[in-house]
Amino acid sequence: MGRGIETKCIYGDSAKFEGEQTGSISFPIYQTATFAHPAVGQSTGYDYSRMQNPTRQQLEQVVASLEGGVDALAFSSGMAAMTALMELFQPGDHIITDSDLYGGSIRLFRSISRKNGISFSHIDCSMENVELSIRENTRAILIETPTNPMMNVIDIRSMAEAAKRHGLLLIVDNTFLSPYFQKPLTLGADIVLHSGTKFLGGHNDTLAGFLVTGSPEVSEQLRFIIKTVGSGLAPFDSWLILRGIKTLPVRMERAQENARAIVDFLSGEPRVRMVRYPGIPGTRAYEICRRQASGFGSMITFEVESRELALHILKNTRLIPFAESLGGVETLLTYPTTQTHADVPLEVRQRNGITDRVLRLSVGIETKEDLILDLKQAMDSFEASV
Repeated sequence: MGRGIETKCIYGDSAKFEGEQTGSISFPIYQTATFAHPAVGQSTGYDYSRMQNPTRQQLEQVVASLEGGVDALAFSSGMAAMTALMELFQPGDHIITDSDLYGGSIRLFRSISRKNGISFSHIDCSMENVELSIRENTRAILIETPTNPMMNVIDIRSMAEAAKRHGLLLIVDNTFLSPYFQKPLTLGADIVLHSGTKFLGGHNDTLAGFLVTGSPEVSEQLRFIIKTVGSGLAPFDSWLILRGIKTLPVRMERAQENARAIVDFLSGEPRVRMVRYPGIPGTRAYEICRRQASGFGSMITFEVESRELALHILKNTRLIPFAESLGGVETLLTYPTTQTHADVPLEVRQRNGITDRVLRLSVGIETKEDLILDLKQAMDSFEASV
């Protein structure tokens, strides 16, 4: 019988690290750059922390276990993971991505990957559109689901079927739902990407990124890349993410409960024109998400009636900080137009629905009534100021 995910979040697939003899319950931080060799031609299994470190290895084992992969690699940030991922491809290769994508990824593709000879098609990733976009030199399909920030949900199984028909890699950014709610590898994906800074870490106190794969061949390629480019996660940051993952299940459940209450509030608020959340029954996103995930997460995007109101809310919440990032215990409000998607061309933002009236809310684990009251007072104070 396999372990439950709550147990895996603490131990992964092993009860303790074989080399740890002290009985420490908290996995130790091996804060060392290098390791001594017993003799020429002999090794303890560790040589240099750029290549591997026991603390990072323990974290990678836990994340691989959560996603059901054969290997996970921990990077210094989510963007470091994405950058290393692009090294799988050659000049002349073509990648299909969804048009609604994290702005940092789009910036990397436009300014670095294209310079290196990789081309991209940014499309609405329906099955029909993907089939029409595949070229002779296409090598991969890369998606987020739900997407950032418009919360579109893409059918992972359908994308996996299309990828396999054409011999392509399917890469899924699973940051928004985490392996607690969604496991893309079990749905046919080849590589899963995470910004570990977000829900996996969960405390807004460190940066991390992950690539997870179910393929030994892809694992070997990625291991060579991380060793060569040197973007592996440091021991102390690995320990922080290990600590954060221990509470992933309880945080995800509580944040989702809060998100559902806030969605109900926003849906009944006359000054809110649109609410995007995968857990709203009757929507296409809801139906797809229900088939491929065990939950809907705690990310909400909503549009208010004016730019002035959006800016007023950002300035006048008393509890909820106006800050980039997501997935921590603290609820955060983000303004995609000037923050996460500032480098995305205006016409692309507008086509995707990212207007200057759109706010993104990463819901934390506070008392939900406090969060709703804070949003309400910020909106009410706008009426008094005009």
